[in-house]
Amino acid sequence: MSFRPCWRCFLRASDLSTSIWQPSPARLSASAAPFSTSTSSLTNASADRSTAFRAKVFNLKKEKPKNDVRAKRPAPGERKAYRKRIILSNTNALPIYGMEDFTVENMCKQESKGMVLGIPGNNVDQLRAVEAFKPTQAWGMFRRPGMLVRNETVEYAKLLEELQSQGKSLRRVLVGERGSGKSVMVLQAMTMAFLKGWTVINIPEAQELIIGHYDYAPLSGSSPLLFIQKSYTARLLSQISRSNPQLETLRLSSTPPSNFPIPIPANISLARLAGLGASDPEIAWPVFQLLISELTLPNSSIAADDQKRPPLLFTLDSLANAMKDQTAYMTASFKPIHAHDLTLLKTFMDYLSGASPLPNGGLILAATSASNPPPNPSLDLALAKLETHSASQSSAPSPDPYNPSPATPNPFYTYDQRVMDIFEGPNGGQVEVQRLPGLSKEEAKGLMEYWAKSGILRQDVDERLVGEKWSLSGGGIVGELERGCIRMRI
Repeated sequence: MSFRPCWRCFLRASDLSTSIWQPSPARLSASAAPFSTSTSSLTNASADRSTAFRAKVFNLKKEKPKNDVRAKRPAPGERKAYRKRIILSNTNALPIYGMEDFTVENMCKQESKGMVLGIPGNNVDQLRAVEAFKPTQAWGMFRRPGMLVRNETVEYAKLLEELQSQGKSLRRVLVGERGSGKSVMVLQAMTMAFLKGWTVINIPEAQELIIGHYDYAPLSGSSPLLFIQKSYTARLLSQISRSNPQLETLRLSSTPPSNFPIPIPANISLARLAGLGASDPEIAWPVFQLLISELTLPNSSIAADDQKRPPLLFTLDSLANAMKDQTAYMTASFKPIHAHDLTLLKTFMDYLSGASPLPNGGLILAATSASNPPPNPSLDLALAKLETHSASQSSAPSPDPYNPSPATPNPFYTYDQRVMDIFEGPNGGQVEVQRLPGLSKEEAKGLMEYWAKSGILRQDVDERLVGEKWSLSGGGIVGELERGCIRMRI
């Protein structure tokens, strides 16, 4: 049996022996300790306790590396500018020698179908000024911007020639699947209008007008109450003045109203008038009203020494956003503002509905967006009715599984009568709906050959490849064809 001594007994024994055995002063000063505990050892332990504790504490402060360089914070609006930037040239792409430019002569020829024609340099600057290029389009992959001449392109060229020669006007809405080329078709129409000397006004994205990113104010004296967007109106006037050089030769022929905010010199050019509104947002809306009235002034009422007014092309993209009954803007009573109560959108809707005529001819062109459209049953019903009853359409729209007849109102939907009146009013029956189909195999082959010549498509363009890609793209949908050929890498 092992014996375990009691330490208390040893301590008592040391206490009893203290009175019998007294250590010498030299022994107390020595570093040697008695049997159990000594005064010197306790003193040294208490002295080194703080040092030992500090040695066990970890240094939690993170030291900055010497080569650590912090990036500069982006300036306000820099990220949006990077996201919205437009690149129209790629120096790494192969140049295509012998590529023809898009001109007035070759855009009406049937032989140009299936060819990719380059956009002239002057028109590129004009299209950039009106923000016709989209950042999601593949312009930055090629040496220079070019457009495919499809069957609808030739039809639009002939249509603009007819409208200009006969002085007629037309209102049309482009519909189609996502990636079918609606925005590019609007861009082609603007290119033709610039080549013919038309005046072009473009609202590149209707969503920007309704999401509350621009300042707004009530328009005094309007009944019902309308709201103006001064900053966007000034921006639109700047686009008009920079993209339409013919405004330099057009002079103001009418007298400004008496309540005009600034004095206007007599015989001022329309380009100078637009520049005045672009420089000061406070007077942008009255200047825009005066400018649009001058551009639509009948040529019969203009003096013989003044230059005649050219036809007008007024375009808008993402039509569903311009038909919303509730925008991000609020009235003074905290009620959402209807999109048609915004003056710029109301101006376009007046021309689309026919309430504001085009006496000198022109084209009002709107395009729907299938990328991220807001639900708008009123617009869908109105367009389905026009498309179904239009004699120019070869086939009716595909039926909705929840509504077998698209041209029949659905009892579970709420419809906006203000939207319906634009297409069903006394002048709304003349609005045409054009459904943009996919490319034909000949057009797809011409586009793929252009990609191969640019060095982007590294495959032999033969009938087998064209048929395969055409089928996989849903029958020639341009966006899907582009994704399967030049954007997707396996």
